[in-house]
Amino acid sequence: MTAIAKILLLGSGELGREFVISAKRLGAHVVACDSYAGAPAMQVADEAEVFSMLDGAALAAAVAKHKPDYIVPEIEAIRTEVLKDLEDAGYNVVPSARATMMTMNRDRIREVAATELGLPTSTYVYAESRAELHAAAAKVGIPCVIKPVMSSSGKGQSIVRAADAVDAAWDYAVAGMRGDRQRVIVEAFIPFDYEITLLTVRTRQGVVFCDPIGHRQERGDYRESWQPTAMTPQAVAEAQRQAKAVVDNLGGYGIFGVEFFVLGDQVIFSELSPRPHDTGMVTLVSQNLTEFDLHARAILGLPIPGIAQLGASASAVILAERESRDFTVTGLAEALTPEAPGVDLDLRVFNKPTTRPYRRMGVTLARVPGGDADAARKAAVAAAAKVKIVYRD
Repeated sequence: MTAIAKILLLGSGELGREFVISAKRLGAHVVACDSYAGAPAMQVADEAEVFSMLDGAALAAAVAKHKPDYIVPEIEAIRTEVLKDLEDAGYNVVPSARATMMTMNRDRIREVAATELGLPTSTYVYAESRAELHAAAAKVGIPCVIKPVMSSSGKGQSIVRAADAVDAAWDYAVAGMRGDRQRVIVEAFIPFDYEITLLTVRTRQGVVFCDPIGHRQERGDYRESWQPTAMTPQAVAEAQRQAKAVVDNLGGYGIFGVEFFVLGDQVIFSELSPRPHDTGMVTLVSQNLTEFDLHARAILGLPIPGIAQLGASASAVILAERESRDFTVTGLAEALTPEAPGVDLDLRVFNKPTTRPYRRMGVTLARVPGGDADAARKAAVAAAAKVKIVYRD
């Protein structure tokens, strides 16, 4: 049988693995690429390639070798100008080379949202040196949030609450940067009520939305996510309006994870990812179609029926504590045993070959039909606490 499409996946982490599973269920042939062998998505893909996504020549060579129907980025640090050249040569970059270029650099997507579209954002300034960071922090005011313009999973992100912490924030941002752009964005701290991810799917038939996902972060990285999250109808409508404006501006087809701060009925644009979002792992139990199913269908031009919620659901991450190449994961039976009746539990172990401090190694998933998000969160967190990483070196 000939595959319905060949997909070259750039980045093969846990989100990529779930996408590969969804795409292969629809008959696609997937080549998973990453900078190290044995990455999660490679374990379920048809083929694998090992190279740095920042190596433009290697990226172009992989495309020439496999001649994919779709090039699907899954990580931020990619030689985006090469993607533009490939798109100009006739390849289909998901959702588009421009979208990838804009969103993999926080400064560029912020300019699209704030300047081109006039969406509400926090006050922000850019800095490219330690001295510029001090000036920027003084301009936007303290407390402020400092983020590398290119990073992922909260790497390099911190909140500065005093002027004498600026130097440490610069060092932390530089250490957590991806790519070769030594630049940070300095944002005024917003005292929001909560923050959400609005999974927004751009299809050939129009734009559709998942229910808003609430999430909690530490060190700029997600720790829990849940559906539903309490929002007023006015706030939901405004988030959908802003999300549609941004994804229509970027173009292409696929799922976008659009992040917002919410203060009452006020919705403030934060960030956007043109691919499945880590907080969207909750959709593995919360919806009839996961975010990975939706991404695959949108890319391949397949119909998307109504997105149905299956009950209050939550996810909680399983983190490593230190570096190791020899470890095992235990406690799965305990984690999958509910502490309360009416709770459905599941989990994913990512099978990453190495650990490091705060690296996500798995996620627990809980659904409480007829219950509420708080009950689902409690169950997911309790399950995650029962999973142990045992280090043997």
